[in-house]
Amino acid sequence: MSQLRSTTQAPETTRSPAPDSPPSSLFVNGYFPRRRGLIALLAVLGGFLLTVIWSAEFVDQTIGDNVANTLLGHDAKETAIAGIAAGIAFAFVSGLAGTFTACNVAVFGTMAPLLGKGGSRLDRLRLTLRPLGWLAVGMIGVSALYGAVVGFVGTSMPQFSTVANTPGSLSPRSIQSMVVYGVIGLVMVYLGLAALGIVPDPLARVANRFPNAPMVLMGALVGGFLIGRPFALFRQLFRDAAESGNPLYGAAAFVLQSLGNILVMAVLLLALTFLLGGRLQRWFAANPRRITVVTAVALIAAGAFMFLYWDVRLLARRDIIPWYPMAPWT
Repeated sequence: MSQLRSTTQAPETTRSPAPDSPPSSLFVNGYFPRRRGLIALLAVLGGFLLTVIWSAEFVDQTIGDNVANTLLGHDAKETAIAGIAAGIAFAFVSGLAGTFTACNVAVFGTMAPLLGKGGSRLDRLRLTLRPLGWLAVGMIGVSALYGAVVGFVGTSMPQFSTVANTPGSLSPRSIQSMVVYGVIGLVMVYLGLAALGIVPDPLARVANRFPNAPMVLMGALVGGFLIGRPFALFRQLFRDAAESGNPLYGAAAFVLQSLGNILVMAVLLLALTFLLGGRLQRWFAANPRRITVVTAVALIAAGAFMFLYWDVRLLARRDIIPWYPMAPWT
């Protein structure tokens, strides 16, 4: 009798392709896609198109004001902030009301690769909470420092100014917004180009010693939004903190405003991690260059949006440059 040969073979271990270069930081994993220049160009185009259709009035008034009015139980703009307790509540609620801005949505797009990490659902949640914690460290540090400065010297800062915006000129508030968002936008574009391997990774050396430094930097950029934010409810909080003359109140209010600003996005990210993390893990593992594309496109599109919206489109809206394409509803 001839012996039967087993036809069952051990399953092959799935191996990720070798990286094009050693990973240097969280945003630069060393896997670089082909046509990197085209990807960067399309990301910039996406950011530009968003500036064309984006209506700050709709987001701030239709969404932001209604959310704040509902949560506070009164007209947030028309009711004065009476006392520190009311200011703390207003800070957190106004942060929630300003959640769905283009800046916040785009920044959290850079965290999409975190959805594909880990094994079990609990592992994925844990591995997502950790970078969120480091993001909060950077954000809280900047928010607290700026809030303390506002509480100490805020009445003489450009954001305190009530000068109206007039055609052909820029108010002190507008200039501050242009500078802050322009710098943040360029930083994000550079980080996106570094993720694609087009430019050197600026975080390589520090990330070698402190692997969580990229998320701290991203948190600092989110905290920096407060320094340039023209959102009407935030200006109301800013003026209240500045007039209080209390650095501790300013720091606490601004930290809570930032936390409220990212709370909904963080909850959505954790929910997606719990529900879809396994599928995304397999999808990213099949081709790690997909992580690079998602990260780079989110960073470049967000950075391009901030620079073009606040440093080019704003000039057109003030009639300082002749034209910038804008949708009729903007």
